[in-house]
Amino acid sequence: MKRLAALFFLLSACGGPTATKADDRIECAVDGAAAFARVCTVERMAGGSGLVLTIRSPSGSFRRLVSTADGRGVMAADGAEAATLKVIGRDLVEVSIGTDRYRLPARVR
Repeated sequence: MKRLAALFFLLSACGGPTATKADDRIECAVDGAAAFARVCTVERMAGGSGLVLTIRSPSGSFRRLVSTADGRGVMAADGAEAATLKVIGRDLVEVSIGTDRYRLPARVR
């Protein structure tokens, strides 16, 4: 995978198809689901290591991610399972952790 120089999550300002400012919902496919649906919610909080995202699924499960500025882009905040990042569009990335996948608006440079 191409090394990313920097990745900035724009969830607070996004208005695209994967999330809206009004409800903070993003597309996700959790628990091994094949299809994506815009049913996961995102909470943002500034943390010592960067922006912390808590992504919640309708079942009540959640994942915490930390946006990094060191070229990795994003990593799992709890470290239990590694997060992998794939650029899938001009302003869209897909983050996978275990059997869960999330589509997040992002600016890649």
